[in-house]
Amino acid sequence: MAIYGYCRISQKKQNIERQVRNILNVYPTAIIIREAFTGRKIEGRKEWEKIYKTVRSGDMIVFDSVSRFSRNAEEGFELYQDLYHKGIDIVFLKEPQINTETFKRALTRTIPMTDTNVDYILEGINKFLLELAKDQIRLAFEQAEKEVEDLRQRTREGIETARLNGKQIGASSGQKHVTKKSVKVKALIEKHSSDFNGNLSDVEIMQMTGVAKNTYYRYKRELKEQIGIE
Repeated sequence: MAIYGYCRISQKKQNIERQVRNILNVYPTAIIIREAFTGRKIEGRKEWEKIYKTVRSGDMIVFDSVSRFSRNAEEGFELYQDLYHKGIDIVFLKEPQINTETFKRALTRTIPMTDTNVDYILEGINKFLLELAKDQIRLAFEQAEKEVEDLRQRTREGIETARLNGKQIGASSGQKHVTKKSVKVKALIEKHSSDFNGNLSDVEIMQMTGVAKNTYYRYKRELKEQIGIE
């Protein structure tokens, strides 16, 4: 049995090592997989795709929290069921109530039939317990997705508050290193970045604007400072 620890960050300023430490504290032999990715969809995570193609029945994948698994509730629940039916154990350190082992126990904790008319009632109870277990998992993924949406909403409100207070959004003409290109790129970042008002990842915006990685993240950092977002 192989144990994989999947660690992911969605922003450059985040520290992935905290997730690594948490996983290794519980599973010291885990094979740690690191991934830096901005976005809500599972599609496009290269390191995750490698794990998905590698794992076999009986293997385990450990996450620091459900938000590292997926921040899209629908996709997350579908992937969870897919891995579960393939015999992959999934462990969430912060949400152990939805670990696959817990879910498995809930599915097998059925009330035995009696070969009497009472079985009609017992069958209904067993179906209810199964749906209750599934609802717990859905709720965890929905909560993770809501946290992302709340963060984006706070960011939008911060941008609007900055505008109302007369703060410069984007580079102003009196600042150092201001160019027409930097002003244009910052405007595109504000419009399209998932950290601001849009839905695109950092990689997608870099491809759109054609700027180098270091330059892109510098523009993004400056833009956040000007808006007043931590």
